[in-house]
Amino acid sequence: MEPMPPADHAPFDSITESAPLVAELQARIERDGPITFRDFMAAALYHPKHGYYSTNVGTMSRGGDYVTSPEVHPVFGALVAKQLREMWDVMSRPGRFDVVEMGAGTGLLARDIIRAAGSDAAFAAALRYRIVEVSPALTRAQRRTIEDADLTEAVIDWLDTLPDAIEGCVLSNELVDAFPVHRVVRKGDDLREVCVARRDGRFVDELRPLSSDALRRYFDDLGFLPGEGSFAEVNLDAVSWIERVAASVRRGYVLTFDYGYEASALYAPWRRDGTLLCFYRQDASSDPYQRIGRQDVTASVDFTTLKRAGERAGLRTLAMTDQTSFLVALGIGDPIAALASERPEQMEEYFARRRVVMNLIDPARLGRVKVLLQGKDAPASQLRGFTDD
Repeated sequence: MEPMPPADHAPFDSITESAPLVAELQARIERDGPITFRDFMAAALYHPKHGYYSTNVGTMSRGGDYVTSPEVHPVFGALVAKQLREMWDVMSRPGRFDVVEMGAGTGLLARDIIRAAGSDAAFAAALRYRIVEVSPALTRAQRRTIEDADLTEAVIDWLDTLPDAIEGCVLSNELVDAFPVHRVVRKGDDLREVCVARRDGRFVDELRPLSSDALRRYFDDLGFLPGEGSFAEVNLDAVSWIERVAASVRRGYVLTFDYGYEASALYAPWRRDGTLLCFYRQDASSDPYQRIGRQDVTASVDFTTLKRAGERAGLRTLAMTDQTSFLVALGIGDPIAALASERPEQMEEYFARRRVVMNLIDPARLGRVKVLLQGKDAPASQLRGFTDD
């Protein structure tokens, strides 16, 4: 997720934290002692009444806390739809093609994919779009987006959990980096876990023994530890997530867009403070104990572990690229080139389109999003979004 540049918008709620959530967390710590950072982050983001994703739907937009690619322009969804149509094609055009989007935000990507799919009557007839969403507030927002776009005749369903026997593609955009993470710090050959305590009226870090052996096994599987004295995030939820996805896919692909790195870069010795970031009113910070329940909290994805966990669960790693390369390969620049050559007098339109493209492929911002392609019983031929042509 990227912080947004300043924009004109209505004033935000002046309350900078969720008092009921703070009180609930404080009572839990007073009763049971310090909690893992993973449990703290899960409450801050996903508490059913007071978590960020339950109460801050209005900030998930261009005038809000951060921007994702679907907010920039519908061309992003149109190009993802182009890739999905090619998947359907190489799978021999099945009569039903499932697209299961997990964590669909306010529904803009779903809207744009379904709209773009309508340009191919056969693909549109096969497309069955399903959104897996845990937030009732976001589900309502997604339904409004679809209804406002007059797409109510499309075959689209909302689910609480992954369906079985998926034949098509499981899609996510900036989902995994919002899973709650454990935080650890290396001390010699040992790891200590960052837990959350309460002192002097504030939530603070407290180092304790690891809460789960899985945290040490995580790094044993990688074959190395973070640098001495370095803090690092461990996303065990990502591992269980890809295992569930793999079990749900009968035939097809898993297409994952997210910020992250290979493990060797994510846990490099120079990365002393990890990758945890918080977003609020277009500003990024590294303090998760401010604005609890009012700010987004993310951590970069370990794509090495995500790929390996998927492979152990039955998926094949087919390709990985970055969003810049993915969108360029799918032809994001073609309309601009055509406009420049065919209608050189339309310079205002040319520069408007060029700005959209640059926003989506800027390698310092959205362009650095990684795009991971995994599959099961699906053609291994390289898809266009993952070619260098």
